[in-house]
Amino acid sequence: MNLGRTLILVGLLVVAAGVLVILTNRLPFRLGQLPGDIVIRGKNSTIYLPLATCLVLSVIFSFVLWFFSRVGRR
Repeated sequence: MNLGRTLILVGLLVVAAGVLVILTNRLPFRLGQLPGDIVIRGKNSTIYLPLATCLVLSVIFSFVLWFFSRVGRR
């Protein structure tokens, strides 16, 4: 019974991630190109440090995990 619920939850998360990927093209901003992301372009190389994107994704994932932990207690 517990395995079935876990599989359903994982499936819903995969669907949500797919919808998020589809909808990111319509957002007024692009993840990976936020103010605070650092790009250093050299002559033959590029260094990319997505600091702001990592912070935004961390907040989103933390909220999702917090929400599912609250739902799981009921």
